[in-house]
This record gives sequence, structure tokens and C-alpha cells, in this order.
Amino acid sequence: MDDKEILELYWARSEQAIAETGRKYGAAVGRVARNILADAQEAEECVNDTWLAAWNSIPPRRPDPLLTYLCKVARNGALSRRRRSLAQKRNSSFDLALDELEEVLAAPGSPERDYETRELAAAVNGFLAGLSREDRFAFLRRYWYGDPVKLVASRLGWGEHRVSVRLSRIRKNLKNHLEKEGLL
Repeated sequence: MDDKEILELYWARSEQAIAETGRKYGAAVGRVARNILADAQEAEECVNDTWLAAWNSIPPRRPDPLLTYLCKVARNGALSRRRRSLAQKRNSSFDLALDELEEVLAAPGSPERDYETRELAAAVNGFLAGLSREDRFAFLRRYWYGDPVKLVASRLGWGEHRVSVRLSRIRKNLKNHLEKEGLL
């Protein structure tokens, strides 16, 4: 069936419209959902939600081209599902890394603090430049890339305890550096 015939089925409120849409565009819509969602079951539910959204929006809409419309609906649905999923299952490893740094760095609260933010960034960069290669690597892998301590330790060939102690000392030194610069 072509798009015009499928749209006519929607306008006639025939349930065959969903079957024909799935037959013609199911693979493409499913691929969009799977590329965004890691879970195959979540992607399948997203595809089903796409068919329901099409049923509820046609009529009054007459999307042309139909495939583009369906892929947009699937993409938006998949992104919404992903945001909800990430909000429920926060990445505890990365959140822990940010929590560790939160004690040292205050997040900028408003556009008025742009200047202070630039100064803080310059001070942190200057501090990092003064670290040894290994300490800088550990700091960046942990706090920029969000790597778990275990992975940082393995990449450096160190024990986890050694990495944890080093990171603790680096955070303490960073705090002292920022206090000397008048930024804390």
C-alpha cells in the first residue's frame, strides 16, 4: 500500500491502518527506537506507542511523508523514555564522582557569574597543569569522564586504594589552591 491508501484507512478509522503501517514502516520505526533505547522490549513498546500516536493524530493530520512523521514520533517517544529511565536509574558511578567534586567546586547559579566561572575554569586548568601526568590522568578520568575508581586504577596499574587516596589528596590540594586564588 502507498501512503495515501494508508492515510485513507486512518481517516476511515479502520484498524487495518495500524497493521499496514507496521507492515510498511515497522522496520524503520523500530530501528529509530532501538538506536536510542538499549532495551529491545522498551524499543518495541516505543514502536507500539508510535502506532497509537499515529492513530490518535490522524485525522486531523495528513502527514506527508508518512515515514518521516512516524520516525519523528518514534524518536521523540524514545528520547522521552530514555530521559525517564535515566532519571530513575541514575548512573551511580558518575553521580558519585560528581558528589566528590561538589565539596570543592560550586556550580555556577546564574549568567551573572560567567566571569567567576571563567576564572574558576582557568584556576582549575592551572592547577591541573601543575599535577604529575598520572595524577592529572586519574583526576580527569574520574571527574571528567566519570570512570569508576576501579577502572582508573586498572589503567594506571595501581590499586584502588592508592587511586582513592590520590584523588582525595588532589581534591584537598585543589580546594587549597582555589582558596589561595580567592575563588572559594
